[in-house]
Amino acid sequence: MTGYRLPNLVWLRAFEAAARLGSFTAAAEELCLTQAAVSHQVRSLEETIGFRLFERKARSLALTTMGHAYLPSVRKAMEELSLVTQGLFGPLGRRSVTLRAPISTAVLWLAPRLKRFRAAHPDIQIRLVSAVWADSVSDEEVDVDIRLGTGSWPGLQSEKLSGETTVPVCAVGQETRLRSLADIREEEIVHIIGFRDDWGRLLRDHGLTYDPEKVALAVDTTLAAVEMVAGGGGVALILKRLAEGLVNAGRVAIPFAAEVEIDTGHYLVHDPESFTPNRDAAVLKDWLRQEFAAGTFPAPPR
Repeated sequence: MTGYRLPNLVWLRAFEAAARLGSFTAAAEELCLTQAAVSHQVRSLEETIGFRLFERKARSLALTTMGHAYLPSVRKAMEELSLVTQGLFGPLGRRSVTLRAPISTAVLWLAPRLKRFRAAHPDIQIRLVSAVWADSVSDEEVDVDIRLGTGSWPGLQSEKLSGETTVPVCAVGQETRLRSLADIREEEIVHIIGFRDDWGRLLRDHGLTYDPEKVALAVDTTLAAVEMVAGGGGVALILKRLAEGLVNAGRVAIPFAAEVEIDTGHYLVHDPESFTPNRDAAVLKDWLRQEFAAGTFPAPPR
């Protein structure tokens, strides 16, 4: 068997509205149709399933026994379809901008800030996605695309939003015994794949030797590194931009001042061949430029 043997969904919508409102006229107003059109759709549904769903009287409309039996399932199916549609795509007819960003930037830096954007632009809905759910959106569906890299992606134009530095982070309380960079050499190191020899550069720049064997674990996201470190699993070098919010939230500590300037930054990218101007996306891009330029995460109230 292929497909689903279902009545016309437009007829089902008319049936549910008429049953809920108790009137073809009221259902017509809600559905922006004529009373005759709603009556015809319900009649077509009844003819298709072979049962009357309403008792039609001069001044009233009442469900038949079969109508009462059918209504709960129809209503449940329509509610579930509505919830799934809005959950995936947002409210229908509402202005929406799809923003894609690296997962750690999205979770640790963008998400806490988007409340401010929503307060300033309540008419624009943001759909924030990351590359982790690769099939959630196609490139063509992304309105604003942020990437972390060196600024070179074949076929794409890029605009630099920020340069970045990395700083060491450890579990809260652990910083009391990490007085200097030399103490790091005694700790287990969590390495984030994709960041070049930042630990080696940092230690060598301060006249210290670097032992790659001290790398305890290699992970592919800052999120994973943070969870390791916060649980007392060593030290990691993460973007200072991300570390600031984590420190303010009491998740990790920065034991001492030591930074590594890296050749990786955040960029706005787009495909010039498929680029379509979007006013709401332009508003979001301007806001992102300001946020990345400001850099520092607001300190928590004292």
